[in-house]
Amino acid sequence: MESVSEMADSRAATNVLLAELREGHLVPAAVVRFLGRAARRSLRQAARRPRALAELTALHGALYAVASGRRPGRRWVTTSWALAVLHLGLLEQRTCLTTADALTLMRANLPALPGGGGRISGVLAIGLDLADGRLARHQGTNSPFGEYADTFADAAYWMWFTLRHEPSRTVQVAAVATWALPVVAVTGLALRCGTMPERPRPVLLRPAATLQAVVALRHLTRR
Repeated sequence: MESVSEMADSRAATNVLLAELREGHLVPAAVVRFLGRAARRSLRQAARRPRALAELTALHGALYAVASGRRPGRRWVTTSWALAVLHLGLLEQRTCLTTADALTLMRANLPALPGGGGRISGVLAIGLDLADGRLARHQGTNSPFGEYADTFADAAYWMWFTLRHEPSRTVQVAAVATWALPVVAVTGLALRCGTMPERPRPVLLRPAATLQAVVALRHLTRR
């Protein structure tokens, strides 16, 4: 049987790991074994993609330099780099990052950059989001890595932005419900079922996009 660390299909590998964790009834020993196997797979998959690892490190190195003296600044960039490295296996058959991936990672790191909380920062984040999506579709470079990065870029940036700059408690609660709860719900469902659930893709109603526009516009026009 193929080792989890060697499996090219990231979703299949994740399902194997989750199934083993569920069979272990989530006891501490099973959790430690799950984390260890997942970490080994992540590091091995990153080592198999030296070009992507180098590109990722160069991009975050540039962001790290620009983030000097800011809060959350360099800690935010370092965390972004570590999470991205641990998920390079999601590139699957690809061995390098794309322009769309780079734009997504830049959006995720806006809180650490100069102007990340400025008046037009929300509009800039929306623009980067639209640009990376269109590029990925036009160039045919969609990947599980891009989807993961996009999801967490949205959650990280908009949660930070709303809780830091939005005075309305109602909007803050809506932000938590929109970006944090789905991540918690999907994680809980995966642990319970022992398999990764399919991410819902709303077509007619996109509450996250609507809330982004509302928060960005309120910040842009606030005196």
